[in-house]
Amino acid sequence: MTIRILPPDVAAKIAAGEVVERPASVVKELVENAIDAGAKTIRVEIQSGGKRLIQVLDDGSGIPAEEIPLAFARHATSKLVSVDDLSRVTTLGFRGEALASVAAVSQLTLLSRPASQPAATRIRLEGGQQVVLGAAGSPGGTIITVENLFYNVPARLKFLKADATEAAHIHRIVSHYALAYPHIRFALQSDQRTTFQTNGRGDLFDALAAVFDLETARQMILVEYDEGRENARTRGREAGEDADEELLTSSPHRLSVHGYVGAPALHRGTRDQIIFFVNKRWIQDRSLNQAVVQAYHTFLPVGRYPVAVLNIELDPAEVDVNVHPTKAEVKFQDPRAVFKAAQKAVREAVMAAAPVPAYGGQATPTYHYSGGFGDHAGDAAPWRTSFGPSFSQFGFEMQRTFDNEGERQPLLEPPAPQGLPLMRVVGQIQQMYIVAEGPDGLYLIDQHAAHERILYEKLAQQKAQAAVARQQLLEPVVVELSPGQAALVEAELKALSEVGFELEPFGGATYRIRAVPDILGQANPAQALVDILAEMADGAIPLARETHEKIAITVCKRASIKGGQILSQEEMRELVRQLEATSAPRTCPHGRPTMIHLSATQLAKEFGRL
Repeated sequence: MTIRILPPDVAAKIAAGEVVERPASVVKELVENAIDAGAKTIRVEIQSGGKRLIQVLDDGSGIPAEEIPLAFARHATSKLVSVDDLSRVTTLGFRGEALASVAAVSQLTLLSRPASQPAATRIRLEGGQQVVLGAAGSPGGTIITVENLFYNVPARLKFLKADATEAAHIHRIVSHYALAYPHIRFALQSDQRTTFQTNGRGDLFDALAAVFDLETARQMILVEYDEGRENARTRGREAGEDADEELLTSSPHRLSVHGYVGAPALHRGTRDQIIFFVNKRWIQDRSLNQAVVQAYHTFLPVGRYPVAVLNIELDPAEVDVNVHPTKAEVKFQDPRAVFKAAQKAVREAVMAAAPVPAYGGQATPTYHYSGGFGDHAGDAAPWRTSFGPSFSQFGFEMQRTFDNEGERQPLLEPPAPQGLPLMRVVGQIQQMYIVAEGPDGLYLIDQHAAHERILYEKLAQQKAQAAVARQQLLEPVVVELSPGQAALVEAELKALSEVGFELEPFGGATYRIRAVPDILGQANPAQALVDILAEMADGAIPLARETHEKIAITVCKRASIKGGQILSQEEMRELVRQLEATSAPRTCPHGRPTMIHLSATQLAKEFGRL
C-alpha cells in the first residue's frame, strides 16, 4: 500500500476520537473552558442524553470577535505561549484541541461577547467547516451549542449508550466540577427538566448537599492538611520555640489536602464516590484512591468503601497534566509524598472524629462544616480538626504496595487516642454485651469486638517494637494440615513468624508448632493454627493487604473473649479501661462497631418524657 498524507477531514475526525468519546466528553471540555474564562454561572442543557443537543452557557470573559475563527483551528489556544509553560499549567485547558475536535464531529454554533464589545459574534461550523460568521445579539459571555454529535461518524454514534446512561455521565461531570468550584453556580437541564443545580455561594458543604444529599453531607468530616505548616511547626520545635508566621510562610513545601471524607458509618459498595482533584482539576488515580481506602483501615466492613471529596494543592511544576488525551490522569514528581499526604490527612480526620454509633443506626454527632477548597476561615464546627506532625505509636509498620512504582511504604500511624467518656460499668446482658453508663447516656459494648480491638493494638505495638510476645511450648505440637493449608503456611511462614508463631516443617503437609503468640496461650495450638489458616484462606479481612496484617486480625479474633462468656464486674471494668486506652476504640479490626450509644435524650424520648 502506498504511503500518503491523510485528508484534513479524516485527520480531524481521528484526532476528535481521542478527545470526544461521548457527549460527556464534550460537556467536560466546554465546562472547563467556561471555568478558565472566569465564569460565575455555568448552565448546561442537553437533549436525548446529549446526542441531539448540548448547550453550555457561561458569563465568562468571552472571545474577541477577531479571534473566534482561530479558536476552531487545531492547536490554537490562549493558555500557552512556549514549551516552558507546559511545566507550570494552571488552567484546565491548554492543548487547543477541544473546540476543533468537537466541531469536527458535530454541528456547532458559538455566540460570544466580551464585556468590551457592543455586539456578540456568531459562528457556525458543520463537520469542522465554517458555514456562518457574523454579528449577533447575545449577553456577555459565551454560548456554545453542539447538535447531532457524531452525525458524520456513524461508527462512533452506534456505540453510544441509552439516553439515560449518557445523561448520567454528563451529570457526573457537572456535579464533580461543582464540588471543585463551589463559588460557581452550576445548573444542568436534561430534556427541559432541571436535574441539578448549586447556589454558587462558595460553601463546599452546600455543594456536597446538592451532589449527594443533605443527610450524607452532614455525615462528612472536614479534612485540612498542610504539609508546609507541619514542616514549619517541626522546625519551630527543633529550634525550641513555637512556629511563627515567618516559619509558616517560608516553608518550602506547600503540599496540602483539603475537602471532606465520610464518617465510618457512611460507606458505599463501590469506589466511585472517592473523588479527587489536583489543583481543582478532576482526576482519576488508583494510587490516591487506595490511599484513602487504606486510611479507613479497620473502620469499614468487608467490601465497603468510603465517600471522599478531596482537593490536593501543590506547585504546578510538580505535577504533569499532559499525560492523558482527556487529561483525566496526571503524573506527580514525588508520588510518594502525595500518597502519604492523602493517607495521613484522611486517617487523622477519621481517627479524630469517628463517632460512636447511635441507637437507630446513625452516627452521633452529625458533621457540618463550612468552607470550600482552600477556604478555611469560616466558623469551625464541633468536629473540625487541625493537623499537627505528631502521631502516636500504633505499631505494625504495615507495608503497603505503592501502585505507581511497585515500591513499598509503611502504613501511617494514627494520631493519639481520642478518649471515650468516663464510663461506669453497670452489668452484662446475654453474656455478650457490657452495659455502661456515661455522662451523656447509655453505652452497650460488644465484649468480643472490644477485646479484638484491644488485642490487635497490643499486638501492633509489640510488632512495631520488634518484640512480639510468644509462648514457647513445653513440648512441640505436631499438626497435620491439608495440602492447601500446608501451601499457605509455606508461602506465609515469615508473616506467621512475625506475629508470634514458630513453625517448622515435619515432612509432607505436617508442621511442628514450637511457639504461639502469647495472646493465644490458653488456646489449643493446633486448632488455633488451623482456624487461622481457614480464615486467611477465606479472605474475609477488610482493607488488609499484607498477609501479616490479616494474620494479626485473625489471631486477635481467635484469642478474644467470645459472646456467651460470663465476665465478672472486675473483668468488665478492666475491659472497658483497656478499650479506652486504644487509639480507635469505636471499631474492631474488622470494621464492626464495638459499641452503640443511647443518649439521655433518646432514652427520654423512648419513655415518653419528651
